[in-house]
Amino acid sequence: MAYVISDSCVMCGACAGDCPVGAISEGDGQYVIDADSCIDCGTCAGTCPTGAISEA
Repeated sequence: MAYVISDSCVMCGACAGDCPVGAISEGDGQYVIDADSCIDCGTCAGTCPTGAISEA
């Protein structure tokens, strides 16, 4: 199951830079994760300074 980004996202971009498959991109007001590309590695969740990323 893919990870998701909540409204706690502060648009810092740390997760996008660390995603090994490039599944994270800028959305409207927060970053978004492409569920089809996400490999469930959890790197983004460990990188997020606000804890805005969790498993869906």
